[in-house]
Amino acid sequence: MAAMTIGLRGLSVSTLSLPLLRNCKINPLTHSYPTNRSLKPLISPCNPTVLGGLRSFCASPDVNVEATPTAPPSTEVVNAQSTDDIRNAANLLDIRVGRILKAWRHEEADSLYVEEVDVGEPEPRIICSGLVKYIPLELLQDAKVVVLANLKPRNMRGVKSNGMLMAASDAAHENVELLMPPDGAVPGERIWFGTEDDKDGQPEPATANQVQKKKIWESVQPQLKTDASCTAMLGEHLMQTSAGVVVCKSLKNANIS
Repeated sequence: MAAMTIGLRGLSVSTLSLPLLRNCKINPLTHSYPTNRSLKPLISPCNPTVLGGLRSFCASPDVNVEATPTAPPSTEVVNAQSTDDIRNAANLLDIRVGRILKAWRHEEADSLYVEEVDVGEPEPRIICSGLVKYIPLELLQDAKVVVLANLKPRNMRGVKSNGMLMAASDAAHENVELLMPPDGAVPGERIWFGTEDDKDGQPEPATANQVQKKKIWESVQPQLKTDASCTAMLGEHLMQTSAGVVVCKSLKNANIS
């Protein structure tokens, strides 16, 4: 609500509103000025310019006294912006179809497997996975998998791991299943989120240093889930390959990491 600061008897000079000015008869009151007769009151019959300006201001149809402060963005708008940011971040991840060529137990870590994984590069990648408790070794041999490929290499008990196998897990993390590309998906092809039209709009993946520095994976991972049909999703967007969607075997509404 618009307000003016003037001197009126019995009214706060900081809270006088336009509706009051329009509906009341104003009795001018001079401020207490130094005893200098050259000073004129702010509003007085002998100062018609100021009083006329006040009348014009109060009567102006352009002054919207009912206006309220601009409303903050709606929750829907904020959520839409947040969803777009997450999806843009996800598009910077280099998620690929992979195929495990060979897997064995880590010699220095009972909880780890070591895998050689074909991700479409000249040489297979060595990846360490903490899956011993959840998946029998024989199920890894020649398995199609989903690989997050642009993470910085990590030294895991003497073995440099260059990537991560993506898996679904229940809330208690008692059951874990690898994500599975469909038959026909080719090792090395890049996975995307959305429809066929979204595939062509993918930017180049970020470097491993950028993924780490900007915490891209940390921002995206909480939004990755399986739905009620065990399909991998980023929010409402399907995880896609050229041959169809990515799934897990049986975990519904599960976290993906």
